[in-house]
Amino acid sequence: QVQLVESGGGLVQAGGSLTLSCAASGGIFSNYYMGWFRQAPGNEREFVAAISWGGSNTRYAGSVKDRFTVSRDNAKNTVYLQMNSLKSEDTAVYYCAAALVATEGVSEYPYWGQGTQVTVSS
Repeated sequence: QVQLVESGGGLVQAGGSLTLSCAASGGIFSNYYMGWFRQAPGNEREFVAAISWGGSNTRYAGSVKDRFTVSRDNAKNTVYLQMNSLKSEDTAVYYCAAALVATEGVSEYPYWGQGTQVTVSS
């Protein structure tokens, strides 16, 4: 089964950018549909973005569309989330997750990383 480790979180000013990475191990990375989710204090975990097995298809939540870009490098077993024009409401713990089907549903992702904190100061 696949293990996932996120990195790249931190503190950034509003309007700034960050790129998150998620490194996978222990499985065949290209077999997994990859998603990014986030959870702010007191809120439920929510879908942010997802990318298909070969990287040709992507999906985004409306709140991040045109600001965030998801990509993957199957040769490096890594998925990325480029975040631009960050807002204070983007502050959350960001998680990457792996699924066997194309989905935005939290419950349909069996494999999760530990999360990385993103804090956007206004």
